[in-house]
Amino acid sequence: MKEYVYDTIQQFNDLNGFETVHPLVSVARMDWDRPVRSGIYRYGIYALFLKETKSCKLSYGRTKYDFEEMTVTSFAPGQTVTVEPADDGVKPRWTCIAFHPDLLLRTSLGRNISKYGFFSYSSNEALHLSAAEVEVMRSVLAIIQQEMQHAIDRHSRQLIVANIEVLLGYCLRFYERQFVMREEINHTVVMRLEEMLHDYLANDAQRHGVPTVAYFADKCCLTPGYFGELVKTETGVTAQSFISDRMLTYSKELLNDLSLTVTQVSARLGFEYPQHFVRFFKRHTGVTPTQYRMVV
Repeated sequence: MKEYVYDTIQQFNDLNGFETVHPLVSVARMDWDRPVRSGIYRYGIYALFLKETKSCKLSYGRTKYDFEEMTVTSFAPGQTVTVEPADDGVKPRWTCIAFHPDLLLRTSLGRNISKYGFFSYSSNEALHLSAAEVEVMRSVLAIIQQEMQHAIDRHSRQLIVANIEVLLGYCLRFYERQFVMREEINHTVVMRLEEMLHDYLANDAQRHGVPTVAYFADKCCLTPGYFGELVKTETGVTAQSFISDRMLTYSKELLNDLSLTVTQVSARLGFEYPQHFVRFFKRHTGVTPTQYRMVV
C-alpha cells in the first residue's frame, strides 16, 4: 500500500490539491469528485477533519474508526492512519484544519495541547456533531480562514492560534456532551471493569503483575485515554484511582487472613517486590500493612 507523508502544510495541500496560503496552517474543503486515495498516511502535523460523507474506511493502528456523516476525526504528529475507499463509491466531502506544531511554539495552546485528548482517540471515539454544532465549527473555521487571508502582521499568528484554541475548546465541550449522552455505555464499561478487576486480582495478578489501565482498556477494545474518560465520567475518579481503590480493598481482605505473610499478600496483588506493596499501602492508608494488622 502506498505511503503518504504529511510533515508540512505544503505536503498536505499539494497532495489534496489546495493552495498554500500560510506555511503553518491550512483550512480547506474537499468538495469535488475525486476518488478516495487509499494508502498509509503518516502525520507530522495536527489535523481535524469534519467528515461530511462517509466515503472511506479509516484505521488508526489496528482499530477501525466508527464514523458517519458529520463527525470529526482528529490526528496528531506521530500517528499513522490507513485509508481505504468505502464500498458504496461515495465521493469524499470534508472540511479540514491542519496546522504544524511550529505554529504553537511559545503559545499557551502549545503548552496545553496534551489536554485535548481527542487527538489520541481512535475508531469509535470519533466526535459526532449535531447540526448546531456543525455550524459552530464552521463559523470558527471561517474566522481562521479569514485571518489567513489577511496581510501578515504582528497579530496574525496570535489571532490564528487563539481561534484554533477556541475551536478545540468547542470540541472538548462537544465531546463532554457525547460522553454524557453515553451514560449507559459508560455504566456498562464500569460494570465490566469491576468484574474483570475482581477476577484479575483473584486469579491473575500473581502471574501477570499489578493491574493497569492499559490492560483493561485493551480488554474493552478501547484506547487507554478514551477508557479513562468513560470511567471518570461515570465514577468521578480516574481509572487508575478506581483500580487502586479496589486493590486497596482487596489487600485489606488478604491482610485480615493472618495465615498470609505481608510478602505473600504482596505477591498475590502482583507486586514484584514487597517494599512496593508497603509503599502503595502506606500512601493510601497512612500506615504500613504490619501496622494495619496491629490496629485491626
